[in-house]
Amino acid sequence: MFQTKKNIYFLGIGGIGMSALARYFKAKGCEVAGYDRVSSELTRQLEQEGMNVHYEDNTELIPENFRNPENTLVVYTPAVPATMSELVDFIEKKFSVLKRSQVLGEITRRQRAICVAGTHGKTTTSTMTAHLLHHSHIDCNAFIGGISKNFEKNLHLSDKSDLVVIEADEYDRSFLTLSPYMAAITAVDPDHLDIYGSEEVYRAGFEEFTSLIQPGGALLLKKGVPVNPKIQDGVRLFTYSINDKEADFYAQNICVANGEIIFDFVTPDELIEHIRLGVPVMINIENGIAAMALALLNGVAPDEIRNAMATFGGVKRRFDFHIKRDDLVFIDDYAHHPQELKACVESLRTLYKEKKICGIFQPHLYTRTRDFADEFAQSLSLLDELVLLDIYPAREKPIPGVTSQMLLDKVAIDKKCVCSKSGLEEYIRENDFEVLATIGAGDIELLVPKVKEILLNRVCRDGSRPVSTEITQSNQRKK
Repeated sequence: MFQTKKNIYFLGIGGIGMSALARYFKAKGCEVAGYDRVSSELTRQLEQEGMNVHYEDNTELIPENFRNPENTLVVYTPAVPATMSELVDFIEKKFSVLKRSQVLGEITRRQRAICVAGTHGKTTTSTMTAHLLHHSHIDCNAFIGGISKNFEKNLHLSDKSDLVVIEADEYDRSFLTLSPYMAAITAVDPDHLDIYGSEEVYRAGFEEFTSLIQPGGALLLKKGVPVNPKIQDGVRLFTYSINDKEADFYAQNICVANGEIIFDFVTPDELIEHIRLGVPVMINIENGIAAMALALLNGVAPDEIRNAMATFGGVKRRFDFHIKRDDLVFIDDYAHHPQELKACVESLRTLYKEKKICGIFQPHLYTRTRDFADEFAQSLSLLDELVLLDIYPAREKPIPGVTSQMLLDKVAIDKKCVCSKSGLEEYIRENDFEVLATIGAGDIELLVPKVKEILLNRVCRDGSRPVSTEITQSNQRKK
């Protein structure tokens, strides 16, 4: 099918995973077009790269050369409703229609796939793995679930490597279409219970995922994760941890000072000393251990690992610094699960022990907010100050009684409020901050530029302007 279909049409082309596939097929010489609900920076980039994108569910807007089922493959995301008129039209006209995960699955059967799965950590870990492989004599291809600051895209292609790094998404059981050569599992904290129904079924999905790893490959499992691997004969099993010495890969001699994190990397066969994190936050030690283990298992040399780790720039919206001064810090983070929230706040606490931390959180999905309300409240209670935006519905309709106010009532801190997106600018102007974080997986990222602008031009409540020294990452590295 990949060889006979020269036109590829994407329903939901602006999604982070869909846009990577669109870029992949464009690079392979196909004509690419698609629909998305809204225009975004990413869809505008796709248009600049020569792809035809429209923003109305209207079959009349489908380009003429994509209306022939003989030469057109249609790829859709699970976020697209089954009643969408364009999707219905393609199905009725007998087009070849595949889910994004099915297309990725075919790619994993054509190349040696390193698939990184987990409730959280998979985007940073897979991006870091791709970065390590690329900056070595091995290289790789990569489909990333975020925008890598090193690649400046969510796709990396290589003409000298048959390895492909893929973020394995458990939503809609998508990762069960993959055929990994190697796989890693970072966490299995329950999520997407609207799909799986229970924690037991959710974890069973990850166990089934381990059964897909091909003989001759390997599974890298975070130590302590409640998964009973069902690996085939001929698949090696390794564990990793941030500092558990019973794991196969772990860190020791962790040093956090002067805005840097340095540690030694312990492997089954050797010690790689003085690993310096390019993005110095605590959670990246654990992500880094997994990425370095995968790189090492695929032949990357110790010196290559050490050099590449120091140059890793991170992923946009993953603990993403926008202001980093001695008097003011502003980060943006994609965290949308209670454990991700906890990791985000605890990382900020480690870096800024004496400062007050304010979080602006946008809950994502009514079902997730309902299912994990108590857990969200516990994580949000780690903040000094909380601003809750309204729940971002994504694909869902409201659930009676499930609101941001319901969640706020459970949070055990004094300084907290619910705020509308339209009222956030005024809140930022009227309050002073030491460490501020915008957090969530909805459209909160669209507010970041304005929040940053207000913060950079803010006037303290006493009428003065703060005089500060910008602390850049390059300056930190020199210290």
